[in-house]
Amino acid sequence: MSNRPELKDLFFSRTNDFLNIFLLKQECRSKETIKAYRISLNDFFSYVTDVVGNNVMKFRFVDCTYDFVLVYSQYLHKTRNLASSTVNQKIAALKSYLKYVADDDIALVQVYMAVQKVPNLKTAKLQRPIISREGLSALFEAPSDTKFGRRDRVILIMLFDTAIRVSELINILLGDINLDVEHPTIVIHGKGKKTRSITLNRKCAAHLKSYIIHYHSMDADKNTPLFYTIIHGKMNKMSSRNIERIVKKYAELAKVKSGILPDSVYPHMFRRTRATGLYRDGVPLEMISAILGHENSETTKIYAIPSVDQLRSALEKGQPEGADEEKIWEGKTDEIRRLFGLI
Repeated sequence: MSNRPELKDLFFSRTNDFLNIFLLKQECRSKETIKAYRISLNDFFSYVTDVVGNNVMKFRFVDCTYDFVLVYSQYLHKTRNLASSTVNQKIAALKSYLKYVADDDIALVQVYMAVQKVPNLKTAKLQRPIISREGLSALFEAPSDTKFGRRDRVILIMLFDTAIRVSELINILLGDINLDVEHPTIVIHGKGKKTRSITLNRKCAAHLKSYIIHYHSMDADKNTPLFYTIIHGKMNKMSSRNIERIVKKYAELAKVKSGILPDSVYPHMFRRTRATGLYRDGVPLEMISAILGHENSETTKIYAIPSVDQLRSALEKGQPEGADEEKIWEGKTDEIRRLFGLI
């Protein structure tokens, strides 16, 4: 009798379905995301076969234990010298694959739960730059009062006011916009074909209405892209690269005039700036998460950067009037570090 395991028990027996059916057709993940998953699973394949020396036709799901993946994580970090964040991404892809197979086979739930407990490597948290209020004003004033300048100003204002991704901005159609109501709204087509409705403030709505009048005819089809380019007489939705060029162009102009912008300004910085501003204004993370189109509010926490006033307020909370501030915090170095985001 052969000791060869059944095909369904082999670890890599479901990777094709996972990548080309589940992620692509059911989850509607982007090509870039699927490519990243494929690379991660390929790396694990190479580790199993080339480094450990296992026969891939004998390596089963049950062989993928907590200890096996933990050692793999250390191999990526210590031997291949990959950054902690990169290692975490590769392990996350592995966990996602195991969750997929476990959802379809209850016998593999234990395997998934064990690997799920493999800890992430600690990563240095960098506070990414945001644009100051003065910097935003300088940016919005940079475009000239011409047809193209008015278009570019609307793009800059919308990137900030709506906090949408560039991919979401260029996918807006005229039919997604409703300006002739008390609270103007736009339907946003987000990741995974998920839609959400966002409300525009009066200033943004006014700029957008003026732009539409100048760039679209009264009888324009509702499926016409809001922002477009004309190439060889044919209308195409504006590319993300074009949006990036517009942002870079006016950031450089504004920097020359004001000198108060970060060294590099790019579209996503508007989203980060808006989300951080909402957090500092006291908007709950769950609400900010809904505005940004995040499925999980945990994702939104990267934008929860407290202001100096918020830190000062936190320090003062619970402090008795007239108390000696040095004695209150004596021996609590770690608490102070954590409060200021140093730990």
